[in-house]
Amino acid sequence: RRRGLRGRGAPLASLFSRRLRWSLAGVVGAVLALAVASWITIGENPVHAAYLTLLDLFAINDPAIDAPLPRKILQLLSGLTGLLLLPVLVAAAFEGLGTFRSASALRRPPRGLSGHVVLLGLGKVGTRVLARLHEMGIPVVCIEADPEARGIALARRLRVPTVLGDVTQEGVLEAAMIERAAGLLALTSEDTTNLEAALYARSVKPQLRVTLRLFDDRFATAVYRTLRAAHPRALTRSRSTSFLAAPAFAGAMMGRQILGAIPVERRVLLVARVEVRGHAALEGRTVGEVLRPGWLRVLAVDTSAPDDPEPATAAAPPPEQEREPAHLVHELGNDYVLRPQDRVLLVATRQALGELHSRRSRPAGAGVRR
Repeated sequence: RRRGLRGRGAPLASLFSRRLRWSLAGVVGAVLALAVASWITIGENPVHAAYLTLLDLFAINDPAIDAPLPRKILQLLSGLTGLLLLPVLVAAAFEGLGTFRSASALRRPPRGLSGHVVLLGLGKVGTRVLARLHEMGIPVVCIEADPEARGIALARRLRVPTVLGDVTQEGVLEAAMIERAAGLLALTSEDTTNLEAALYARSVKPQLRVTLRLFDDRFATAVYRTLRAAHPRALTRSRSTSFLAAPAFAGAMMGRQILGAIPVERRVLLVARVEVRGHAALEGRTVGEVLRPGWLRVLAVDTSAPDDPEPATAAAPPPEQEREPAHLVHELGNDYVLRPQDRVLLVATRQALGELHSRRSRPAGAGVRR
């Protein structure tokens, strides 16, 4: 807890510089010396002597015209000390204001930092990645060109070192200490910016781990092959966000059929639960005949439905919430014939699943509309 709260505020000792603290201490000592001298020379009460010294210090007391000579000298010295106190107070105010501003500003990368991850871009994706890396305890240095970006507030709150500047300009990646970094995450919304940053980072450190966020999957594939061929000993990943997000949108459109999506290198595998009834590629075929290596594979079959359903039941299958709990069988063998009442759990690519639904047989009694 003490470590988590560190750095969120400015300690009291850091509000003022050491030179300013010594100046304030000197002024306070001079005031005390004048108060003691006034007490000794005039013979007043110590409290009253200190009060008169403060009045002379702030130029509030009346001039000591008819007073003895020691009193006049002390009044002049008190006025001079008051003149010296004024710039010290102004300097203290400006230093305190500057300290509070710097405490709320973005941190700079500390000296000697190494083994960190350089995060390029603090948009929607970059902000989530920054929060996740911070939770995992991985040191991060952020680079962002827009001071009003979404993740700037998060970086300031987490006290994450951040470099404000265009990554395509010279010196920005060097300010993030890319030569001593463990990896680069280029997550801006501009493909060219991400690619340019990756190429420049690789020129500084050829074995740097690089992950690129790209939009077009074909462009991402070409970049991946090029960087892998140019730097075979380095770890390179280029991912198309639209390609990876497509299964989630497809799953939302298809409802509860899509159970999950698994990105594997340049592909995305979909785990789906499909009713056998009405699919020409499934109904009446064996598990071995359905198998298409690299495209579609049956993982399990739900055999909880009865063998000979009633005609009314077959015509109108009950909804999901009224069916019995699924009884998945994983080892049926390639000779098992899929029944119309079965439900299969399969893993397939997007193309294979699309072909499976496009080849779905037409319901009985459906005519051709003219």
